[in-house]
Amino acid sequence: MTDTTINDNRKAELLSSVVEHIDIKSFDARPIIDSMQKMSFTSRDLARATGIYNQMLEDPNCSIFLVIAGSTSAAGCMDLYAELVRNNMVDGIVATGATIVDMDFFEGLGHKHYQALEIPDDDTLRSLYIDRIYDTYIDEEDLQNVDHTIFEIAETLEPRAYSSRAFIREMGKYLVEHGKKENSLVKLAYEHDVPIFCPAFTDSSAGFGLVKHQVDAMKAGKPYLTIDSIADFRELTDIKIAAGTTGLLMIGGGVPKNFIQDTVVCAEILGHDDVEVHKYAVQITVADVRDGACSSSTLQEAASWGKVNTGIEQMVFAEAGSVMPLLASDAFHRGHWKNRAKRGWAKLFGGK
Repeated sequence: MTDTTINDNRKAELLSSVVEHIDIKSFDARPIIDSMQKMSFTSRDLARATGIYNQMLEDPNCSIFLVIAGSTSAAGCMDLYAELVRNNMVDGIVATGATIVDMDFFEGLGHKHYQALEIPDDDTLRSLYIDRIYDTYIDEEDLQNVDHTIFEIAETLEPRAYSSRAFIREMGKYLVEHGKKENSLVKLAYEHDVPIFCPAFTDSSAGFGLVKHQVDAMKAGKPYLTIDSIADFRELTDIKIAAGTTGLLMIGGGVPKNFIQDTVVCAEILGHDDVEVHKYAVQITVADVRDGACSSSTLQEAASWGKVNTGIEQMVFAEAGSVMPLLASDAFHRGHWKNRAKRGWAKLFGGK
């Protein structure tokens, strides 16, 4: 048996258990959340956070932003987020490039994430082209297919500046035509006119594909497209101004959290002194507040910056993959989404 065969067999063994994404429709979390309301500690925090999310869904004037950092999409929450878009439970998304490109678009192309049945030496994983996220595996060769697909999309587009929202919309269009998965967040967002923003878009597989697009174009003396991060900020602020009342459902922290909160300040700088702070806010995180980082800063702290209302907010200090299924299932089964008007904020930009 050759070394190549041995390696192929070992790789297949390690990538044998596919991560199955949770289906929030398949169970009703309302009795659990109702019971948690009568408890203390994180259970009561989660129950209150779920209640706030239901308030957002009930408020006819509220536009809801789903804000995602971290790797919950790879860990089994991908279909959960897709259902929020499918059922008009969120109106805009701000996320890391990894969440949108390396995880959701990745699976939209037909690739999978895998449970690590064991954690071998990471040098061994590297030799087998397996990438690791804690106890989750990704086939590096599949991820390189994402890089190349982003490159291919870029090659078909007019060479100009695009916001991440505009480029991700093209990714959604690509998945409608070539995708292998119905429950892709990128695809469903395109179909439902839910804009997706990635303020650090190139910090992902998209970065590799777009760099190759630029370098090849430069060598050939041709123009190339660029990602305009200032346009991201302007477009998201435009939505905040038009939306009025807003609510934030935040998983993790980091750049996406600060980016959506900063729209309030940006609107004021643009002369909209009457812009509302985000009325509702929920954040689920395990980050520690003591290091002064944005990821862990409390929503009360954000109020000092004039970004968030102090009255209707809740921090939940928990690993999001363990509590988001309960929050989302409760909200789905209470059904307030059934009476919500569809915002379609992507139409604000005329399909561009």
